[in-house]
Amino acid sequence: MSGNRPTLTELPPPPPGRSGWPWTEMSASGSQVTLDPQSWPRISIITPSYNQAQFIEETIRSVLLQNYTSLEYIVVDGGSNDGTVEILRRYETWLSWISEPDRGQTDAINKGLRMTTGDVLAYLNSDDIFIPNGVRIIADYMRRRPEIGLVYGDCRVLDEAGKVIGNLPRHPFDLERTIERGEFLPQQATFWRREAMVKVGIFDDTLRYAMDYEYFIRIAKAFPVGYVSETVAAFRMQATSKTVSQSERHWREALAVSERYGLRPWRPWYWIRRLRHWGLRVLPVSIQRKVRQQLDRAQDPRLYLDRP
Repeated sequence: MSGNRPTLTELPPPPPGRSGWPWTEMSASGSQVTLDPQSWPRISIITPSYNQAQFIEETIRSVLLQNYTSLEYIVVDGGSNDGTVEILRRYETWLSWISEPDRGQTDAINKGLRMTTGDVLAYLNSDDIFIPNGVRIIADYMRRRPEIGLVYGDCRVLDEAGKVIGNLPRHPFDLERTIERGEFLPQQATFWRREAMVKVGIFDDTLRYAMDYEYFIRIAKAFPVGYVSETVAAFRMQATSKTVSQSERHWREALAVSERYGLRPWRPWYWIRRLRHWGLRVLPVSIQRKVRQQLDRAQDPRLYLDRP
């Protein structure tokens, strides 16, 4: 569903002990600002979900309380049995949702993409959040830069309890560096135009871990990429997330994607990435973290992000 976004008083009350954004605070001054739909893009957000009742309500509220009226929100749940469906029912006045078995996260994202009607698209995982005004920041950039096919902003990192512990590393975008070095865009803060999806298609459902890395490369090969130097979203590090729990599989799949797009054994980074990955593993974890920080793999030593 879309149209006017809810106010705090219209949404279900937060659970006991929850306060601040997005429980007791809204974007901007606390009320929604009506924007001209002729000049501002319609934005569609998809949340793929499976058994994330612990976090998904915060995700939902962070979308619904954005200071942006032309917004479509779709939750694609994989048949959760942990209370997620009950949460979705409480918020269904302001979003669309389905809950049925699927073939995993990539399949869920693609289902959602097929349901969207917006000019600008994105997906937000069910344990991540947008920050106040994050969607409007992206929308403003996209309306002023019609030539841009994909845009990304900065992304914070939260611990499981929601405390800010750092920022995802950011590098100036360069397609060759992205492919060779495995530099990734912060998926939570990345949006793309419908025209890009029409041209390059949907996500590759043979991928389970690096599907966003591959998809953004595909778009960047066809369209200019933009960057907004403002924080748009937050990624939550928690034990069940694939980034944390299945880091080895993620690394292998991302490397395979790089090879798909041209990384070869005669290129230095073909070997640097392998040496960095395997070499660090023989060191104590405390030293690994310090080395990664020096390599700008993370901006806080507590972040152990074993990315591509």
